[in-house]
Amino acid sequence: MSEEVTGRPCPLCEEGMVRRHCKYVCPRHGVVYDCADTFW
Repeated sequence: MSEEVTGRPCPLCEEGMVRRHCKYVCPRHGVVYDCADTFW
């Protein structure tokens, strides 16, 4: 499967995010980052 818990915290709520394809998804806020964003 292409889903991976990264443990990276959401910048909005500190919840651990999940990596789906090229996106980082917060369980509360939805997609927070995608591969076009520059972060970390």
